[in-house]
Amino acid sequence: MSHAVHLLVPGALATRTGGFIYDRRMVDALRASGWQVTVHELGAGFPAPSAEVLQQAARTIAALPDGALVVADGLAFGVLPDMAQAHARRLRWVALVHHPLALESGLSAARQQALRASERRALACTQGVIVTSPATARDLAGDGVPAARIAVAEPGTDAAPLARGSSGSGDAEPLSLLCVASLTPRKNHLLLLEALAGLRSRGWTLHCVGSAAMDPACAAAAAQAVTRLGLQQRVLLHGELAGDALAARYAQADAFVLPSLHEGYGMALAEALARGLPVISTRAGAIPDTVPADAGALVPPGDVVALRAALQRLMDDAPWRAKCAAGARAARLRLPTWEDSAARFAEALLRFSNGAAARA
Repeated sequence: MSHAVHLLVPGALATRTGGFIYDRRMVDALRASGWQVTVHELGAGFPAPSAEVLQQAARTIAALPDGALVVADGLAFGVLPDMAQAHARRLRWVALVHHPLALESGLSAARQQALRASERRALACTQGVIVTSPATARDLAGDGVPAARIAVAEPGTDAAPLARGSSGSGDAEPLSLLCVASLTPRKNHLLLLEALAGLRSRGWTLHCVGSAAMDPACAAAAAQAVTRLGLQQRVLLHGELAGDALAARYAQADAFVLPSLHEGYGMALAEALARGLPVISTRAGAIPDTVPADAGALVPPGDVVALRAALQRLMDDAPWRAKCAAGARAARLRLPTWEDSAARFAEALLRFSNGAAARA
């Protein structure tokens, strides 16, 4: 029996962020297993879409056939509660929440409150909600979504070769640090630069890979900070990379660092573990679920002193660095595959499509 599903995405499906990569992998896996998947790109700008994009979304949703099973990426769905309610009787809504909208960084208290209320209204219209981590499941349950209507399908990670490293020692040869993240406030590049500026006497270089287009003002501030802190010879902003170019950056890295203020999963962190890289990150959101304690150090989000201390230990304590690398190599064996993720995703769709979760 063939199953059909419509997927609503907040922009171009080819966008290179963790959320869109996840969406694409689920589309490919569902189609490979016989599902009929129709993708609808609602337009850019979510979760603050223009009036034109909202009109486009309304036309797209109105054109969906009665009774359709519709998976809506939460970046858009959470700010479309009126449309969700208007079509709740004729569509079988399933939300895909990568992380709650109100947990994005840089929001005013009023904006956070508005997003939380909007998302709560939209999610109340669903048959069920698929999330990408147990941490996000806990967040939504705490915000009133019944646990029976939440399914977890963590992202998969492709098998990858162990990083060969730079052969840097941190003394005569600099350690090569890698950060893979779009230049947005939530990823907190400014804090990372500030922490590293206090470690000038150590040998290190930082390679930042990530789009500058998601938040041009944040990207400009990061570039200005590199100059202001005098780190032009130590920090390289590569922009967005993919394929072999991105693989090459992972291959030459000695450690991975990501000082995020929140992560709904942290796919780049899993990619680092898949390559056996020690990780310096934070205890924000789902990161402790993704990065085990023996694979590096997790510090309080937003704490520059703790971040600098963890980086200093990474640079100064070679035995500890090697121990963390061993922990990362062990963790890579436990990472879910994309086949695992797709199977859980499809199972959740089948469960939600018959309304069982909605009645729970």
